[in-house]
Amino acid sequence: MGDWLDANLVGVVNGFAIGFLLFIVAVGLSLVFGMMDVLNLAHGALFLTGAYVGAAVVGGDASWGGFLGALGLAAGLGLAGGVLLSALTEPLRRRSHLDQALLTLGVTLVVAELLVIAYGDDPLSVGAPPGLDGSVPVLGAAYPVYRLALIGVGALLAVAVFVLVERTDMGALIRATVADRDMVAAIGVDNRLVRVRVFAAGSMLAATAGVLGGPIYGARPGLDATILILALVVVVVGGLGSVRGALVGALLIGQVDSLGRSLLPDAAPFVLFGSLALVLVLRPQGLFGGRGVARA
Repeated sequence: MGDWLDANLVGVVNGFAIGFLLFIVAVGLSLVFGMMDVLNLAHGALFLTGAYVGAAVVGGDASWGGFLGALGLAAGLGLAGGVLLSALTEPLRRRSHLDQALLTLGVTLVVAELLVIAYGDDPLSVGAPPGLDGSVPVLGAAYPVYRLALIGVGALLAVAVFVLVERTDMGALIRATVADRDMVAAIGVDNRLVRVRVFAAGSMLAATAGVLGGPIYGARPGLDATILILALVVVVVGGLGSVRGALVGALLIGQVDSLGRSLLPDAAPFVLFGSLALVLVLRPQGLFGGRGVARA
């Protein structure tokens, strides 16, 4: 076991870095779908928007001011995008998920095409901020500092989201809205406002994740589809509406994706979706599933 870990240490740590990045993306998608019952396929487009914001503001020669500015701009765009998507999907709330999927898929195609028109087809790079652009030895292997920092940021966000959903009045209101929307409305709370806030928060996380993922993935056409597929796999594996499920699912899929690409590069997609199929067979509701219920 020790020899295997020594040989694949970089892949394992990469799995944690990718996993925490996927958590930042997937937790918003999980909460919107699991709590608000809205299938938002534009989530990947929000990530892609954040990646291009990082490429435009930061570029290959990063500074802390530029990187933090890109995070702030992406967060603002994500909030605005979440409010817009909430308004667009509100008339479809009582209709099938297919209608929601078609609408948000159309938004994705429009956003992706506008980004291609603005920035072209060539992949763009996003540099890591000074101090995070080097490497450090990890058990004898050189590893990028930025990816270690990303693990720390993802862990802090996981704690923050858990506390928000499970330990605050806003989280209690969200859970109550999911459990009995009519009762919450009867006590004078506007359900639509709760819905908009959840949508906006999830979209903001997706857009900022695009900037955070820029030094790893860059910005390129098609990245939205790649991230969306991984996020959907995380949501299904972890269970809808579960913060804990999103975290555990993201870390598992991060390891499967990273180690699959390094150990079985030709079969990596089969390993990824084979893992998804295995979870669905053994536990169809996901590891921490519970549709329509926010779980810790």
